[in-house]
Amino acid sequence: MDSSSVGNNNRYWVLRHGKSIPNERGLVVSSMENGVLPEYQLAPDGIAQARLAGESFLQQLKESNIELDKVRICYSPFSRTTHTARVVAEVLNLPFHAPQCKMMEDLRERYFGPTFELKSHDKYPEIWALDEKDPFMRPQGGESADDVVSRLATAMESMEAEYQRCAILVVSHGDPLQMLQNVFHSAKLQEGGGLAERFQMSRVASVLSQHRKFALLTGELRPLI
Repeated sequence: MDSSSVGNNNRYWVLRHGKSIPNERGLVVSSMENGVLPEYQLAPDGIAQARLAGESFLQQLKESNIELDKVRICYSPFSRTTHTARVVAEVLNLPFHAPQCKMMEDLRERYFGPTFELKSHDKYPEIWALDEKDPFMRPQGGESADDVVSRLATAMESMEAEYQRCAILVVSHGDPLQMLQNVFHSAKLQEGGGLAERFQMSRVASVLSQHRKFALLTGELRPLI
């Protein structure tokens, strides 16, 4: 099995959105209500990052002899991820609608809760410290690491059910993507069972607390391994 393939012989890549206006302003924008607003889409630097990621993805597809009709782009509904996915689709010359591009709500940003929303992103380390201590503990009114992994598992199951032998680009956010890589890495080490069962076996504190090891820069593309 290829290192980035799983289940229905799909291959996965992850892409964190390009540098966004919230990134530039140093703001936490994590609620769906705020996240979908157009004023929180990509900054000019982020558009350039998304274009570079699209070109890199296209090159990797060519090197793997993957035809563009087998490419699927699944993305978070937030404006910064939708914007990123749209730029990548333009680079690949793909139509930005089904079946090749699909918005998936379960790929949305981690909700950090009302205490952190629209506050300085300097507060992120407080939550990551909490994750290391107890990944099942929710920031006040927000999502725990395990909450995010639960919906990411649902998203992966949905992709596996819908697509066969596809190259799937998952466009999402820093925390969800580092958690997805972390649990995916652990699931591949588990023996027996399907993807869903192996994901479930990986939802333990010793695994969930380690997601920061898989952190991505804005606009960073990686095979999911």
